[in-house]
Amino acid sequence: MKNVNLKVNGVSVTVPEGTRILDAALKAGFKIPTLCYMKDLCNESSCRVCVVELKNNRKLMTACSTVVSEGMEVLTNTPKVRASRKITLELMLSNHHKDCLSCVRSGNCELQALSAEYGCDASKYSGTMNEYDVDDATPYLVRDNNKCILCRRCVASCNKVQTVGVIDASKRGFATKIASPFDKSLGEVPCVACGQCINVCPTGALREKDSIKDVEKLLADPSKTVIVGTAPSVRAALGEEFGYPIGTDTEGKMVAALKAIGFDRVFDVDMAADMTIMEEGTEFLSRLNDPKAAMPMITSCSAGWIRFIEFNYPELLPNLSSCKSPQQMFGAIMKTYYAKKTGIDPKDLAVVTIMPCIAKKFELTRDDQSAAGVPDIDASLTTRELAKMIKNYGIDFKALDAKTEFDDPIGKGSTAGLIFGATGGVMEAALRTVAETVTGKTLDNIDFKAVRGTKGIKEASVTLNGKQINIAVASGLGNARKLMDEIKAGKSKYHFIEIMACPGGCVNGGGQPIVDSATRNVVDVAKTRAGVLYKKDRKDVLRRSHENPIVKTLYSEFFGEPNSHKAHEVLHTSYVKREKY
Repeated sequence: MKNVNLKVNGVSVTVPEGTRILDAALKAGFKIPTLCYMKDLCNESSCRVCVVELKNNRKLMTACSTVVSEGMEVLTNTPKVRASRKITLELMLSNHHKDCLSCVRSGNCELQALSAEYGCDASKYSGTMNEYDVDDATPYLVRDNNKCILCRRCVASCNKVQTVGVIDASKRGFATKIASPFDKSLGEVPCVACGQCINVCPTGALREKDSIKDVEKLLADPSKTVIVGTAPSVRAALGEEFGYPIGTDTEGKMVAALKAIGFDRVFDVDMAADMTIMEEGTEFLSRLNDPKAAMPMITSCSAGWIRFIEFNYPELLPNLSSCKSPQQMFGAIMKTYYAKKTGIDPKDLAVVTIMPCIAKKFELTRDDQSAAGVPDIDASLTTRELAKMIKNYGIDFKALDAKTEFDDPIGKGSTAGLIFGATGGVMEAALRTVAETVTGKTLDNIDFKAVRGTKGIKEASVTLNGKQINIAVASGLGNARKLMDEIKAGKSKYHFIEIMACPGGCVNGGGQPIVDSATRNVVDVAKTRAGVLYKKDRKDVLRRSHENPIVKTLYSEFFGEPNSHKAHEVLHTSYVKREKY
């Protein structure tokens, strides 16, 4: 590829042909602010905050869309440029609800940060403002267009990446807004609750439905024993809310914080992930040997993915594993086995989960999620909500003991369950158990690296007792759609498929700490967080789900064997066809 030479603020830089000014400036050491642009997602040139001057050109150009040319001289911080950016920001603020102190994004709002940086007067331009009703019709997400700046990142995420397509720009001019078809609420359209729109929103226009008060009510009830379980990827991201670098493992501090909040027992949902592998792996082997079974079999861990297939591919529901997700298995085990073991009436046992996902708030309301006659899960908090709760309780997170451990007797899982948090982790964990179950031999190498990494679709083949098994892993619903279309057309070559709704898997879930666009443009967030999980996996001794002592105890004392009648009563579920409109 041909290189191009240019100058940015007098600094010479060489970049490949086709490079945007934004990236050329970054290479030269200059950061240009953006509000609509996000790498590999959105390039609308709609916010006009990234304007720059070009020598011998009177017109200001947008750095996110203008491509460099030989000999170009770019000026990123002239008085003209800064004045233009300031006016643009102040005009945005003139039609923006500025209740910053009560906004969940205060302190982590890209509009707020830039307005402070440019010394904006929030009241400089007064006049008519758009007024919108807040859409809180779902149990998982709130949309407040009064804080929307029309960057269209959410639209790009929903349409381009996830291919769900339930929001878009509506109307024109001053009346432009982000809306669902026919101005319906998000509860009336086939939104899948992935929450990726929240992760890319630069302001507080999108947020999860707050469940903190529900949890505090449970904790304050003296008749309740309140158990909390944490998902694998939460420990890999929680620290970011307290100033730790992306990719910091804060497992011990997380456990210590939950105990300080007042939960009676703190357990690890990795244990339920191990149980998922036992049930799902056995189910896969059963289908593999049944010529009448629906194949390929597809994983069922991701709640957003389940909503997606129920809305878009109901004819392929038989291909889904019937296993509940690890969250729901965790709750079901707590309210059956654990309740019986401790002599607690299931109705007096409250189970809370900490998840990287807002779809889990919907999942706990699904039918067929009450193994003991009461809901498996009582409340689910996102990683962000847990961080907020820790701060509200006045807990000094950095001062907590980093070596605090989960509670026994059933609080721990294998690292096979831990890597569920990364795309490909479910498949790798399953292969570790399935391969050793089929061959009856201990594998010398259980690192199935072909299914690792953040690539949207990964594929591999393994041989089990002479039979070649073709597997695929997809993260992001746009990639899932490609695999589903192949199956629907009868062209799929796969036997086993893992699908996660969020690009990169749960480490990049819709409930994880929000990372601003400037950071996302240079850091692979999902890969960096996933590195925490794989590092722990490399160092651990217990790396196979079927070797987890707690799993063995659960089967010997309660379930009998994987996929037994008892296991199906407690650990499996059913699905429904959902109408789009």
